[in-house]
This record gives sequence, C-alpha cells and structure tokens, in this order.
Amino acid sequence: MPPELKIQQLRYVLAIVDEGGFHAAARRLHRTQPALSLAIKELEQRLGQALFEKGGKTTLTPFGETCLPRLRSLVAEHDRLVRDLLQQAQQGAGHIDLATVPSVANRLMPYLLGKFVEAYPGLKVSLHDGNADRVKRMIQLQEADLGITSLWQPDEDFVFTPLMQDEIGVVCREDHPLAGRDALEWQELLGHTLIANGTSRFLDRTPAAVLQERSLLYISSMISLTAMLEAGIGITTLPRLAFPEEYERLRFIPLAVPRVQRTLGVLKLAERSLSPAAQAMEAFILATLGETDKRKPAR
Repeated sequence: MPPELKIQQLRYVLAIVDEGGFHAAARRLHRTQPALSLAIKELEQRLGQALFEKGGKTTLTPFGETCLPRLRSLVAEHDRLVRDLLQQAQQGAGHIDLATVPSVANRLMPYLLGKFVEAYPGLKVSLHDGNADRVKRMIQLQEADLGITSLWQPDEDFVFTPLMQDEIGVVCREDHPLAGRDALEWQELLGHTLIANGTSRFLDRTPAAVLQERSLLYISSMISLTAMLEAGIGITTLPRLAFPEEYERLRFIPLAVPRVQRTLGVLKLAERSLSPAAQAMEAFILATLGETDKRKPAR
C-alpha cells in the first residue's frame, strides 16, 4: 500500500520553490524554518527520495523536478475539490431532480422555479412531470430527489409533508345543463355522461364512488380529456389546480356533497438524506407554497 501524502507538506514544497528558499517560505507560511525543514524531511522519507539537494536545500533534485508538476496538479485538484464540496454544502452549487404532477408543473412551477433560481443561481434544476404514481415511482427509484404530489395512502418508505388542499369539482362545457350551478351534489351527476380520469379515484370511499362504477369512458391524457369536454361528449371531475382555465368554454363547479379534496405535498424517501441542493429546494418549496396556501385557497 503506497504511503499517504499530507497535502500541507506538498504545499510546503511548492512554497519553497516559489519563494526561492526555506526562510522566505517559512515567513509566508507563518511557520518556523526548523518546522518547515522537519516537514520536508518527513515527506522525503515517505517518498523514499530527496526532493531538494543537500547544499542550500533550495535546488530540486532530479526526482524533485519530476515531482514538482505533479505536486502542483495534486494540490490544485485538492483545492478545486474542497471549493466545490464547500459550495455544495453551502447550497451554492449542485443539481436537483424535481418530479411533480402535471397540474403543479403547469400552475405552480413557473412562479416557484422563477423565484428559486433568483435565490439560488448556482443550483441546476431538472423538472419532471407525471401522474401521482409516476412521481412516487421516480422518488422510489431515486430518479428524483423530491416530488410535489398527492399520496393516496400512508407509506412508511416515504415522508410526505402536506402543503395545500385542492378541491375537487365538476368540469363541463359552458352550454351544459350543470354549467350555471354554483355547487353540485354527486346525485345530480347521475344521468349525465361522466368521463373518468386519473384523478377520479379521489372519489373512492365517498358516496360519489358510484359515479366511477357507472362511467363508461376513461381518459388518462389531459389533452384528450379536454378535447372530449370541449366537444360536449360529457363531464368529468378534476382538482381545481388541474382545471384548464385557458379553455374559455369550460366551467368548473365545486362538488359540495361530498366535499372532496386532494392534499398536495412534498414527497421524499424516508431512509435517504437529501443533498444540500435538494435540502435548499425542499425548504424553499415549504416556505413559498406554504405561505401561498395561507394567503388564499388553492385555485
């Protein structure tokens, strides 16, 4: 096994060469000359060869000449590594993979990421969107550090920190008989063509669960679902954040009975520490979105 080299001793060699002697190097390093000489002697013993000629000890031996560029490279790489690690530890650099459900990616991320990159200009963020199952799977496979999603049921493998409540409502076209209502009860949806989607399971374990059982259409794609709604094919239920407000012909009517909400929150693995960069992102999300939810309901 090769001997371990002390980085400080390598710095002493470079200082002696750069300053032109032991005395000047000792003065620059705030060390005594005997202490410097002892450190060099110990280094030479570890290497098994002299670095400086025995005379004035300011001239490098042939072995020392061979070592010098390598020692400079090693010290420089050590310093770069320390700077990079310190910068990451201080949340000044690093990379974050963030996974969110599409409604959060579309409605909340432009504001949140805009503020985040202002606060942490050295951090890089990759945003991935997918349904709640996909977000959970990405966290589980460590393809993402954090997720903003809903969790269907408690899972000891994850830590879920709630952020906001997002109400479930009925979405239909403006000319639908239900479009003018301020609120709806689930029984009023019977007899209408209901299109189920990935968020319909929020109705599970409520009296409105029967609506899913009677639905003959299921569409997982938000683009296709919106097209069907605009065509007047039927109605659907969606969280308010998922409601495509840019489509002027569509209407959102809160479901009052039963009142159903999804809880959006930050998801991470329970038994794995976050990187300093991901810690910064988590704290920023909790502070920013938590404050937003206190000011007004999720819309």
